[in-house]
Amino acid sequence: MTNHEDMEEQLIETIDEDGNVINFELIDIVQVEDDDSIKDNEYALLLPVDENGDSDEEKEVVLMKLIKDGEEYLFEAIEDDEEFDKVVEYINLLQSNDNDEE
Repeated sequence: MTNHEDMEEQLIETIDEDGNVINFELIDIVQVEDDDSIKDNEYALLLPVDENGDSDEEKEVVLMKLIKDGEEYLFEAIEDDEEFDKVVEYINLLQSNDNDEE
């Protein structure tokens, strides 16, 4: 995972398949090497922003693929289960390594 201690809170606005606007807080960006391509793929860990003020509700982290489009990044749902599992496994490995270092 990236080590951005001074990374300020970044809010991301996305639109779902039904046209609803959903706001997320960007938690982290991870790069995962792809054995089948030359470049690394980037993925964003996002936390839904609680717009109703209901902080007791447990929030799930959302994992999305980052696609660079010129100077901007687009967030795309990961449709491939194998790709999703690979990224989750990589993130868990990073967390495990971080915990071992403490």
